[in-house]
Amino acid sequence: MVTVGTMALAHGCPRCSVPIAQVDPAAGPDGEWSCPDHGVVPPLWRPPEATYDAFAEHLSASNGFPTYLPWPLSPGWRVTDFAAVGHRGTGFATMTCCSGTSGLDGPVDVLVVSEEAGTGLGSRVAGTPRADPGIDMSSAPEVRVRIGIQAIPLWVVSTSGVPGEWDRSVVAGEANGCWLWMVLRPASAVLLLGDEWILRDVSGLGPPLVELPFGGAPPPW
Repeated sequence: MVTVGTMALAHGCPRCSVPIAQVDPAAGPDGEWSCPDHGVVPPLWRPPEATYDAFAEHLSASNGFPTYLPWPLSPGWRVTDFAAVGHRGTGFATMTCCSGTSGLDGPVDVLVVSEEAGTGLGSRVAGTPRADPGIDMSSAPEVRVRIGIQAIPLWVVSTSGVPGEWDRSVVAGEANGCWLWMVLRPASAVLLLGDEWILRDVSGLGPPLVELPFGGAPPPW
């Protein structure tokens, strides 16, 4: 555990759940970190629970790297998880999870990852074997989401042949020079995106974040 601001944050590998260690403990938390399976990696940090104060620290540590949330959250939905990859003040990736219910699907989790190419957090959250989505942009996109004035096309990422392949839908595309992943559980919840969801980068939003509901059990990833 490493303290960032006033919180104790668990560090981990962005690509897997194996614990990581500092290459040189004397260098402090901003030094290099190493995973037994993936070598030197930028550390992933994640708070023990989703709270407003933890989210404020997340945004500070992400240093303006985009953190996307569905906006506005539907009634009854909550922010249940979030994470960032990188040293404090540098951004390689961010992840958020919002959880709620829909009339057709029951309990739903929507995870959104924005990451620089090669980071590997998106594939970990999606449960796919490749660090980048491997989508065919020459084909028609499955859905679009809106970020600001842009309609962002997203293509299906195959989960065929990986554990739990039928429990989720994964779509991905490119937004502002980074990979954008969305993972929806259950798989049928991808139909919710047919309404062209709005994603908002909340990294600089400020006071309106006070109104966001936080808490609840995060999904495994």
